[in-house]
Amino acid sequence: MAQTRSELRQKCMIILYQITIYEKNHMNYNVDEVISEICPIDNEYVKEIVYGVITYKNEIDKIANEYLDGWTIDRLGNTDIAILRIGIFELLYTKTPAIVAINEAVELAKIYSDDSVRKMINGVLDKVFHEKVEK
Repeated sequence: MAQTRSELRQKCMIILYQITIYEKNHMNYNVDEVISEICPIDNEYVKEIVYGVITYKNEIDKIANEYLDGWTIDRLGNTDIAILRIGIFELLYTKTPAIVAINEAVELAKIYSDDSVRKMINGVLDKVFHEKVEK
């Protein structure tokens, strides 16, 4: 059964969460193995998001830090980091409509984050859209 983009984004978030844990604990990992553990069916969309976030992580984090008022991305929870990185990646590096990228990130945050973090993610993505994408 085919999965929706929302379900696949959730898998991407879990994969990126897992990778963040490995990196913070200085553990070796293979990206393809982490992907196949979470998403056993080969999916190009999942690979595009996961590899895209990994490839542009430094740029994404720099942009996030510009808009996190009094915070840095490394102070967020690992789940929140994954959601924010996916949102910024989709806004800047994919053809996903901005409203969809922002809404999907907020919907994930509703499930996995508290209300204040959800609002912060929404605010950061809104600023990225208006100041980086819309120009």
